[in-house]
Amino acid sequence: MTASPLSVPRPSPSTTATAPAPHLQVIWTDPVTGREGYVVIDRLVRGVSSGGLRMREGCTLDEVRGLAAGMSRKEALHYDPANRYIPLGGAKGGIDCSPHDPQARAVLSRFLDAVRSLLKHHWTTGEDLGLRQDTIDEVLAELGMDSSIEAIYPLLDDAAEARSRLADAFAVEVDGVLLAELVGGLGVAESALTALDHLGISRTSARAVVQGFGSMGGATARYLARAGVSVVGLADARGVIVNPDGLDVERFLRTRDGLGGIDRSQLRPGDTEADGDAWLDIDCEILVPAAVSYCIGVPEQARITARIIAEAANMPTLPEAEAALHARGTLVLPDFVANSATNAWWWWTLFGDIGADAEQAHRKVRDAMGRLTADMLTDAARYGSTPRQAALGVVDRKIGDIEARFGRPGEPAVVRTDGGRHGDPR
Repeated sequence: MTASPLSVPRPSPSTTATAPAPHLQVIWTDPVTGREGYVVIDRLVRGVSSGGLRMREGCTLDEVRGLAAGMSRKEALHYDPANRYIPLGGAKGGIDCSPHDPQARAVLSRFLDAVRSLLKHHWTTGEDLGLRQDTIDEVLAELGMDSSIEAIYPLLDDAAEARSRLADAFAVEVDGVLLAELVGGLGVAESALTALDHLGISRTSARAVVQGFGSMGGATARYLARAGVSVVGLADARGVIVNPDGLDVERFLRTRDGLGGIDRSQLRPGDTEADGDAWLDIDCEILVPAAVSYCIGVPEQARITARIIAEAANMPTLPEAEAALHARGTLVLPDFVANSATNAWWWWTLFGDIGADAEQAHRKVRDAMGRLTADMLTDAARYGSTPRQAALGVVDRKIGDIEARFGRPGEPAVVRTDGGRHGDPR
């Protein structure tokens, strides 16, 4: 059987072997099903961290640890002492359970109840792979909790006003799609477009392929197409849609299902279907893995013709594959840069750097992502490094600036819970 384009290979051990120890790890065991859940706080800034919660079969502590480290990088990258928003530390949560499991919601409820002390004081979270924000909000309300970002309230000048502004922003639509579902992909698209400019490739002559058509992939495809890039391939869980003359992205956006599935009844003449992982083989200048982690290994990278890989998903490219791509001149725009705009937009809005306004959001995202990507690629070219190495240098400098201003976090700690309420260690 041909593999799904959204399948998840096992990660290489080298993806996490050299990562520094996180500030805190929580391993939770569900007392009913025996399934495990994890919270990793990579670092704290002013006592608070930020990072989403995912739910998928096979989720591991190593995976969550890597994602939490990535969140620390995303936060630090957007540090600007002129902003009201002061970046938080990085964190992540994960539950080893399929979101389609009949018991998934109950498992989620017990997990959130078990870690509520972290949610109240140290960990702000939101939707990630396999979970929607409205589901998280509903479960937290049932548990008597206020929101998934309670921990940040003490850092706000006026928490009620800030929450109202963020709620208003979540209600804003842009051409039929919620702004909250667009800002991340806008950032990915802006990063990829900046890379095109860096390589001297005309935007209107460029072609793109996007793997995944949910919030991140769909928005990336929209903003690439609106910039003149021809989107020639789109992949969802059922396969790949291809048209060398360009796909009607807006048509598919307006008819996709809640999980990013493309409605095949909307195909036009010239649109064709392909199976499995054919998205890797399509000739293009920009390739956007926007669905799952660890989907580009050494065998997969050898099939890629793109000059730019914009990592809209978290950790889609294994280190060995990235090294091989770099050696043959392909720019890999790392996830903690390319997909950082969603996180930044939340906090820019909450802290009041921008209002509940699509134009302000678009301008802020484009300016920030264009500048970050241009600086990263300029440094990489200057020092002969990969874009990731250049970006990590920026992260280190900014973390130093944050620590100089707010102090260093405490020493690492480990907590294990086995179904205990409110995160009590057992």
